[in-house]
Amino acid sequence: MEKVLVSGVTYDKNQSKITILGVPDKPGIAARLFKSIADADIVVDIIVQNVSSDGKSTDISFTVPRPDVQKAVSITENVVQNLGAKGISVDNNIAKVSIVGVGMKTHSGVAAKMFETFAEQGINIKMISTSEIKVSCVIDSKYTELAVRVLHDAFELSKEV
Repeated sequence: MEKVLVSGVTYDKNQSKITILGVPDKPGIAARLFKSIADADIVVDIIVQNVSSDGKSTDISFTVPRPDVQKAVSITENVVQNLGAKGISVDNNIAKVSIVGVGMKTHSGVAAKMFETFAEQGINIKMISTSEIKVSCVIDSKYTELAVRVLHDAFELSKEV
């Protein structure tokens, strides 16, 4: 049954995470930021935005390919100065680990099983992105191989290449 739900595990260690701290929570901010990054031909993979409890500011985190991180940071710093955000942080020691499978579209609990599997191994999740057929988690890169191995075991996938 699990084999039907999840057909594979993938990973990408060639990612960096950029976080903009204390961004004013106003319409158009994300559009301005990501338009500038897109205009520079930088591909953004995962985006997470969280509004503060007071509703006045937000943190925006996103991932870009590691070779583009300096260019993306430079663009982001220019946008941040114009927005009045509090700052930027960059994490180059991340990896994106994903489970994929068309069965996830019609079955509940697949993401929960992934998160539980990581928790049992002490792997902290920094970001989560989902679609109908994929769940991706950004984690510390040092846990990549462990994460892939335990997900293969949890979802009873073959480890053969």
